[in-house]
Amino acid sequence: MLASFEGYVARILRGERHILSLGGNSHPMGTRIVIIGAGAIGGTTGAYLAGAGHDVLLVDNLREHVDAINTRGLRISGIRGDQTYRVAACRPEELRGPLDFVILAVKAQHTETALAPIVPLLADDGFVVSMQNGLNEEVIARHIGARRTVGCFVHFGADYQEPGHILLGNEHVMYFGKLDGTITPRLRRVAETLSTVMPTQVTDNIWGWLWTKMCYGSLYFAGALIDVPLKDVLARKQYRPHLAAVVTEAVQVAHRLGHLRLEHIGDFRPAVFADGYTPAAEATFEAIANWQGVSLKIFTGIQRDIMVRKRKTEVEHQPGAVAKRADRLGIAVPYHRAVVRMIREIEDGRRPLGWANLAELSRAAGAEKPPAKVGEAD
Repeated sequence: MLASFEGYVARILRGERHILSLGGNSHPMGTRIVIIGAGAIGGTTGAYLAGAGHDVLLVDNLREHVDAINTRGLRISGIRGDQTYRVAACRPEELRGPLDFVILAVKAQHTETALAPIVPLLADDGFVVSMQNGLNEEVIARHIGARRTVGCFVHFGADYQEPGHILLGNEHVMYFGKLDGTITPRLRRVAETLSTVMPTQVTDNIWGWLWTKMCYGSLYFAGALIDVPLKDVLARKQYRPHLAAVVTEAVQVAHRLGHLRLEHIGDFRPAVFADGYTPAAEATFEAIANWQGVSLKIFTGIQRDIMVRKRKTEVEHQPGAVAKRADRLGIAVPYHRAVVRMIREIEDGRRPLGWANLAELSRAAGAEKPPAKVGEAD
């Protein structure tokens, strides 16, 4: 079995195009799926696609991870049990074209670097799906065109544990959309293919979904200033007005950019923060603080980057991206600026995690009083 699998990996690396059949299933689009980034999201996606019979190649910079996957398989433990999947993996320099179906699942700050070897290898009708945080679809479209770029809202929770092992913490529907809002047969096939990983839907409002996650991401980064789960932060009601102010800034930027149809992620509905800390916003935070859902993922990916993996977060491409767009629009976002500054200092080892950071955030607007209290907007 091992020898035959190693032969399959060798054929993949030579660029041979064929359909791998497992249990009678095959790739409905008739080509291999190349996933750039085999971490939490990309690795989980690749494992479940391969397990369903799709022809998958994982591409990752971490040699130990690639070697472990090719030698032992990719183990996915967590809420769906514990199983190891046979899937081919290689490093970026070993990648060969032509590439037809590419999924980009790297950190936002690595998008340009990850695209560099992909663009010249992409087939004329090839396309890239961005399974990332941030607004990387804009970057991808600049390189290959909007027509060949597919946006994706991905929100399931997974954590890289060690080479060859990923923990799946929770599940969530994925949304796929074209940048111009059109619904095409290829878009539907992409969603159908990825439905073997998570439930999927196509949408004509992918930018609404991406900006909803940007708003949620701003809240996540504010919550990552301390080393406790977000729901525990929100349980301390004195901090809610200031955390709400972070969300309000992001919503205002999204609205000014024309993204008026924001969606919702569970109990998180960004539109209720448009007018500040209203009773509806308070109810949203109350619901998140009291959420007792089943998840093995306690800390956000941002917190794991800071506390466990000791690496840079996506701060420049989430709250930092909101702040840059606010600058162009002439919108003041003091809370975002404070969050970005403090996260940078934490990354550089110049600031410890702790509740004092939220106290400092509360002074971000340059006044001792917090933003509008519940009831003042009535």
